[in-house]
Order: sequence, then structure tokens, then C-alpha cells
Amino acid sequence: MQSPESRPRGVDQRPRRRARQDAAVVDRTAIRNAALNQLVLAGVVLVLTFLMFHHGFTGNIPVYFAGVVIVFVLTAVAIAAPWGRIPFAWTVVVPLGDIIAISLMRLADPVAGTGLLFAFPVLWLASSFALPGFLGGVGLAIVGFAISTAMDPRQLTNFAIFLLPVMLIAIGATSYTGARRAAAQRRLLRRQAEILAQALERSRHQEQLLSEVLDTADLGVLHIENDGGISVMNDAQGHLQHLLTDADGASPPVYARDGRTRILGDELPLARALRGEEFDDERVWIEPVVGERRALSITVHRLASADADPDAAAVLVCHDVTAEMSALQARDLLVSSVSHELRTPLTSIIGHIELALDDPGLPQAAASSLAIADRNADRLLSLVGDVLAASSHAATVPVTPEDVDVLEIVKASAQSVVTGESSRNVTIDLSRVVPARAYVDPFRLRQVLDNLLSNAIKYNREGGRVSLMTATRDRKTLILVEDTGVGLDEEDLANIFQRYYRGAAVRREGVEGSGLGLSISRDIVRRLGGDIYVNSTLGVGSTFTVSVPSVRPGAPTQVAGPARTTGGGGTA
Repeated sequence: MQSPESRPRGVDQRPRRRARQDAAVVDRTAIRNAALNQLVLAGVVLVLTFLMFHHGFTGNIPVYFAGVVIVFVLTAVAIAAPWGRIPFAWTVVVPLGDIIAISLMRLADPVAGTGLLFAFPVLWLASSFALPGFLGGVGLAIVGFAISTAMDPRQLTNFAIFLLPVMLIAIGATSYTGARRAAAQRRLLRRQAEILAQALERSRHQEQLLSEVLDTADLGVLHIENDGGISVMNDAQGHLQHLLTDADGASPPVYARDGRTRILGDELPLARALRGEEFDDERVWIEPVVGERRALSITVHRLASADADPDAAAVLVCHDVTAEMSALQARDLLVSSVSHELRTPLTSIIGHIELALDDPGLPQAAASSLAIADRNADRLLSLVGDVLAASSHAATVPVTPEDVDVLEIVKASAQSVVTGESSRNVTIDLSRVVPARAYVDPFRLRQVLDNLLSNAIKYNREGGRVSLMTATRDRKTLILVEDTGVGLDEEDLANIFQRYYRGAAVRREGVEGSGLGLSISRDIVRRLGGDIYVNSTLGVGSTFTVSVPSVRPGAPTQVAGPARTTGGGGTA
């Protein structure tokens, strides 16, 4: 037997095997049809013989019975012969013998109508042996009919003798075309079955490949059906769920990103995914019964459906980020500790420099050097303050919201930056600043605006412009800060709110900064119940939009009167 290694590569033996199997199935079907056809012929002959002798048979009895005996012998052969071990071509013996038997029966009594029995072997031969069977069966039947007709000269004067050959030709042609059509349909069905089988095989291969790839990844993956059922879960997700589920199957406590705020019920990530929400990098802490708590990053996206079904299936991706979150916490703790340690001596240094500068007998050169030292010490103290603020999580920032008019806060912030030493001749436009109510902490909102305006001036062009605008939309109050600065590219826009990130355009301009201001500002605004958005064009400028609640949560929305432009109009 030839081994798989010794077979010629690139030759697929399966089509040949399938062809042989299909041929065997067709042969067995044809044999069963042939046996059934022979049984029907034998039954008709039996009934016909009974009727003929019951009403008085006038023909040649020995010849007639010879034909009947041949039919019944052939019927026994068709039923009992082991056709599975005999080539199918040998079955042609049965219909050929039937033609001889029917010829004898008609020869015994030409007017008895037995010539109609020729239709049975003609049907068999035309349907089973294609064109040779059609031509041979019709030809032999007509020859047998002609011989039996010639034995009785009286039939030669009857025009009806031409009807039976025509009928046999029609029956044979119909059977032949029907058999060809059926064979074509079988071939088509076999081809379609092969295509479906190949598609199924490819689908199984793709499914196996996808399963192997998903099981190799260290990301947990869940496929959630639109009815809430889970149809796909890779090994990483199964292992993760096993670790985070106790012996009774109960889920462990889940906490928000800060590690202290408990998440319950419908606010759990899986519950949110089941009701159709989408979110990216939702980080939670899970505290299992056994072992250390784990931080997970969860992302959920809905899958597109052809009918735009809003309840379409979704994919949940879960990643264990415990090491990353622990490292960030350790970094923040280290930065906070170092910053606290730096702040005390810096404060002392600044105090002594200021005392030295107040000495009336201080030489001019020393005063100039001390002034430079004082400015750099102040800058260093400001950086230390930024680092301290960034190392504190947003949830720990104390906020005391109240109902305020942001107009005064915006004006005060603009006045403070325009009078500073680093104004760079930038014009502050307040013409679109109007009264707008907001439910915020005024001190924290002022901190955010100071940071945004400071950046708008710092990263602007000499003699540029900064425009501010306020507006109230339903339950949100918007504060826009537009500048004509260096702008941001796509990479900057994607990372601008990350801690310690400084844009490429900003670095090219050589402007100094810690990369913490925007991160701190966004944390504060989110703590106030809002958010910060940015639109920017590189080389043209940027627009930062601060969105905060306009009313206390749960309070009815007030209908605002006509907008006033005189309260903050003008240019600072």
C-alpha cells in the first residue's frame, strides 16, 4: 500500500473516490429501478394471460407460454442475481430477453395487443443505457414487431400497424431525454454538494484557525449574541472567569478605576454590554475571594449587521492590566512623595531669596542674579505643584459645586493672564462671552480656565488672538477657548490629555512645559460632571470646549432668556 509520503504531491484523490462512490450509488439505483420495472412487466403479463385464457385464447399456446416463461425467468433473474458483483452492463440481458419474449407472445396471437408490452424494455434500455440503449431498444422492438406482423399477412393491410413503432420511438425518446435531464440534475446536485462540502470544510478550518488564534492570545474575548447569550469564549477569558468566580459561582466585588468606588448591578461592564452600550478601555478592579485583586481593561463594540439592528451581537475584549495599574500607582506614589519632599525646601529657598531681595544695601548685580533665581524657583515650585496634582487621582480632588455664573469666572481668568509677564501681546477677545449658569466648583473651574488660557497664550504666535465664548445648551454649559497657535496633528489629538505628553508641534516651537496641565484639567472637569473636547488644525490653531452641568443633577432645566452680549463684551 502506498504511504501518504510516497503519493505524488498536488494530486487530490478525493474527487476520484467521490466519482466512484457516486457511480456506485447510481448503479445501485438503476438496478433497483430495473428490478421494479421487470416486476411490473411480469405482473402485467400475468394479468393479461389470465384475461386472455378466461375469454378463450385462439392463438398458438406453446409459443405464447414460451414467451411468458421467459418473462418470469428474467424477473427471477432480475431479483435474485448478485448485481453488486456483476458489471452493470450485464443487466442489458434482461430487457433484450423481454423483447424476445414479447415477440414470441405477439407471434402466438398477433391481434391480442401484446405488442404494447414492448414499451417496458424500451423504457428500460433508453433510460439506463443512454443513446445506444435508446437506439438499440427501439430498433430491436420494431424488428420483433415487424417479424410478428409479417407472419400474419392480414395485418399488412391495417394502417394501425404503423402506430406502434411511432409510439415506441416516442416513448424511447421521452425516456432518453428524461434520463439525460435527470442525470444532468444529479450531476448538478453532486457538484453543488461538493461545493457545499468544500465550503463547510473551509468554514470548519477557519473556525478551528480562529479558535486557535483566540486561544493563543492573552486577551479575553467574548462574543455576545443579540439575545444576551455567549457563543464564543476563548481560553484566556475562561481562565479569567474561573479565577474571578468563587466555588458557589458568585461574582466578586467590582470597583471603579480608583479602586474604591463599588460598581453594582446595571453599571457592571457586562450588564452594560448586554443592554447595548459600547465603551473603550473601561478599567475596573475585581477582588476575588482568593488571591490578590486584579485590574481589568474592558472594551465592548457592537458588530455591524445587514439590517442595522441596534441590538446586534457584540464583542467584549478583556485584558488583565493589574501590573500596569500597579506600576502607575507606584509611580504616582513615588512622584507624590518626591514632590512633597521638594516642596518644603523650595518654599524655604523662595522665602530667603525674597528676604535677600528686600535688603536695601544689596548690590545691583546680586539683585539681578537673585531675581533670576527667584523666577526659576517659582517655576520649579509650579512644576512641583503640577506633579503633585497629577499624582493625585481625580476621585480624590475635592469639589464643592454650587450654582454660579461662569461669566465672572471667565472674565477674572482672562484678566489674570493678560496682565502677566508672558502675555506675548496676545489679544483676548471676550465679545462672545455672555452670562451662563453652571453647577460647578468655581475655584476648580477657574483652575481649568487658567490652564487653558495659559496654554492658549504660551503656544500662540507673537501678537496672536485668543477668543472665548460661553453658551448654555439644555443641561450643559459650554465654554470655548479658541487660539491662533501652532495647532495639533492627529497623533497629538489622540494623546493630548495623557500625562506628561507634549505635542510634536509644541516641541518644535521650543516651548517649555510639563505635559500635565491638560490631564489635570480634564480630571477636574470630569469630576465636576462634564468633559473637555478639542478640535485643532496644524498650523492654524485649536479650540478647547469645556462642557459642565448647567443645573444641579435632577433639577428642572430653566428656560434661558435672550442672550446678553454686553456683560462681557470687549477685548482684554
